[in-house]
Amino acid sequence: QVQLVESGGGMVQAGGSLRLSCAASGRTFSMGWFRQAPGKEREFVAARSGGNTDYADSVKGRFTISRDNAKNTVYLQMNSLKPEDTAVYYCAADATSMGLGRSRYSSEYKYWGQGTQVTVSS
Repeated sequence: QVQLVESGGGMVQAGGSLRLSCAASGRTFSMGWFRQAPGKEREFVAARSGGNTDYADSVKGRFTISRDNAKNTVYLQMNSLKPEDTAVYYCAADATSMGLGRSRYSSEYKYWGQGTQVTVSS
């Protein structure tokens, strides 16, 4: 069983930046970030599987997902934050490789973190 521990959430003003981290206790291949705002469904944000990355259109150009394989940790650098980015952000991981498109579906991931709150004020 792989455990995921997220950190780095907080409150920031619009236009600011935050960096989320997610450390995995075991080996994973695909790692991603999802978010859920109050009253909304969980949605895909970004994912990395092998050398491939994918981003939701709403964050493309503002968010960057990266990974430190030695630390088995994935990061989400969030720049130019907007109030609509406010949500609980969840890290997800799986031991399998995901092709283009699959990484956008939460059902593809076996392991999930507890979530970290990101609040962007206007």
